[in-house]
Amino acid sequence: MYDTPFSNRFLVIFLAILAAIGVFGGRAHAAPSSDRITVSVSGKGPDVVLIPGLASSGAVWDATVKQLSATHRVHVVQVAGFAGAPVAGNAQGPVVEPVVEAVDAYIKANHLKAPAVIGHSMGGFTGLELAEQHPEDVGRLLIVDSLPFFSAAMSSSVTAESAKPRAAALRDAVLAMDEAAFQDQQASAVLPGMVKSPEGLKAVIAWSKTSDRGAVARAMYDLMTTDARAGLAGIKTPTTLLYPFDPSIGAPVAMVDGIYAKAYADLPGVKLKRIDDSRHFIMFDQPKAFAEAVDAFLKD
Repeated sequence: MYDTPFSNRFLVIFLAILAAIGVFGGRAHAAPSSDRITVSVSGKGPDVVLIPGLASSGAVWDATVKQLSATHRVHVVQVAGFAGAPVAGNAQGPVVEPVVEAVDAYIKANHLKAPAVIGHSMGGFTGLELAEQHPEDVGRLLIVDSLPFFSAAMSSSVTAESAKPRAAALRDAVLAMDEAAFQDQQASAVLPGMVKSPEGLKAVIAWSKTSDRGAVARAMYDLMTTDARAGLAGIKTPTTLLYPFDPSIGAPVAMVDGIYAKAYADLPGVKLKRIDDSRHFIMFDQPKAFAEAVDAFLKD
């Protein structure tokens, strides 16, 4: 039984991010990558790697790229099968862990020296896994509204193993839905809970039509059944967590603060920063506050 009142928000996230798919933003050039990811690069300076969320486009970082490219070399990851990208290596099997390894391979192949890593949602989880498994890859980490074990937000007693039946059922339900019904659900019932910005909502709805649903559903399953909490205590990478709060989620702010604080309690020195009047896509809902948080993170 999923017993946390806050769980409804995260169930919405699992469903809604499915439609947060985008088209590629313009970049200076595309760097060699893999059959799991492609990477676009712009700017000069210290390296920053930007990883979008589950079923999201690298275009979600367009404002951040504009903000940083005058002073940094910015590497924008696009996951295969998301946002109209060819599904390639993500056509079958697990998605999240292979993407982690693909980002690690990209960082090493391109000789990036402990770059700053910024990840949203699944991208934040990817950054966390990099810091756990490949600490040499990450000089500092900014996690944007992600958790080390997503299913724990829905139940205080769930484990990675016990989450599998529900995760499988949700994955299979997503795959079985009629396309028209699926898109209607995203546009009318799910995505409005993810984005307050009218412009952001319009973009996210437009993006929702270009994903490989199989890759997204399997990535969702991976997130729901992977528990990274055991490795938190060993992370030495300076880490900041940004998370949103909006009264419309139906939970008091103290509860929201507690969810994130508990989730990251074992991560040494983690800095938690709440962004108010925002939903999951903080970069859309509060762009000024988000840009300021990114600047502070890079200058810290």
